[in-house]
Amino acid sequence: MIHAYKLADHNIVIDAASGSIHSVDDVAYDAILAYERGGGRAAEKYIGEKYEDVGKDEIIELISDIEELERQGKLYSTDMFADAARSVGTAPLKALCMNVSHLCNMDCSYCFAGGGEYGGGALMSVETGKRAVDFLVENSNGRRNLDVDFFGGEPLLNWGVVKGIVEYAREVERGSGKKFRFTLTTNGLLIDDDVIEFANREMYNVVLSLDGRPEVNDSTRKLRGGGGSYAEIVPKFKRLVEARRGEGYYIRGTYTRDNLDFLNDILHIADLGFKELSMEPVVVNKGESHGLTQEDLPKLFEQYERLAMEMLERKKEGRGFTFYHYKLNVKSGPCIHKRLAGCGVGTEYLAVTPEGDLYPCHRFIGDSDFLMGDVWRGVINTELRDKLGGCGIYTRAACRECWARLYCSGGCAASAWHDTGALDGVYELGCELFKKRLECAVVLAI
Repeated sequence: MIHAYKLADHNIVIDAASGSIHSVDDVAYDAILAYERGGGRAAEKYIGEKYEDVGKDEIIELISDIEELERQGKLYSTDMFADAARSVGTAPLKALCMNVSHLCNMDCSYCFAGGGEYGGGALMSVETGKRAVDFLVENSNGRRNLDVDFFGGEPLLNWGVVKGIVEYAREVERGSGKKFRFTLTTNGLLIDDDVIEFANREMYNVVLSLDGRPEVNDSTRKLRGGGGSYAEIVPKFKRLVEARRGEGYYIRGTYTRDNLDFLNDILHIADLGFKELSMEPVVVNKGESHGLTQEDLPKLFEQYERLAMEMLERKKEGRGFTFYHYKLNVKSGPCIHKRLAGCGVGTEYLAVTPEGDLYPCHRFIGDSDFLMGDVWRGVINTELRDKLGGCGIYTRAACRECWARLYCSGGCAASAWHDTGALDGVYELGCELFKKRLECAVVLAI
């Protein structure tokens, strides 16, 4: 299977199974498509009739090149990974999303966690956090590098416990041979000198939430007492990023149906001086006013394409920036296990509540059907773990015939569940957006 498309001045052909990417001229582009439809002779005839200025010898040589790429497994290649997927198995635990706070000092209109409280509202104790660290180590088996993301709610509302957990994990490192990488995700309201100093010393990555232009950010990311957060958080973000020397952070925004022109928000953030950016499509329950629809796709596709062209232009001008979804290593990329297993939800990756309960990820928290156990007893719901571990690109009918399957790894299980009611379902709108972003990322990478 190949995927061919045109974007800006580029003709791109992607061989789905091998991952080979070809940037070709118009003649080769049409020849590759014609060859796929009818073979060498059909392609030779088609090109000869369409391009009268191309000589017969050139056409024959072109067809020969296509045939050679096919022999090398770089065009129309056979998928060799379907059988491998059945024997991948479940890998050891490697990461925890540690919800240290189910309280929040903001009231974002699109929050999937009910204002950050997940229907309850609690703070993790340092004892529970330490036990979560031990649980991660005990279940990591041969893994050396382990990840912990401090999440919420707002984790800075429980900053003392965050620091205590990190300090304990550093002690564990010395006796276990493990290495922890910490990420902090914050709305920024409580950032101060202590947060900056500690985060910049101990956090591998800091994710800072900002939705873009002041009027956009303040319409959705509201303070508990009303009003917007932009004026308060942007100076704090700048101080933190400057202290990190512009490394190891992301400004992460969310766009909704209220700002389908989200490119303007990305460029606004870039113009503030931030270079590491991410802008995510909102995911809400069906029918909610902020939610994206299939009718929005043409506008969203246009925004992503314009973003790619703007990034190319700014790079030439020496003021480039990184967009998370356009980071693509075309020469290697993730290992085959990662391509087949995805994010490892419920198996390699778990979420921990303030009480120490375990869920497949933060987006399942609060749904009793997805309670997997706790950090003291471990994973009790092994049936759910095995089901999640068995979901992949070859268990989803829509994925098996998709050209992007080895790049998206089947997509988000939580999005699929909330959209279709099936863990091995497909969140179709998310798939369409992913494929467009991938097309743009390839153009930027070649």
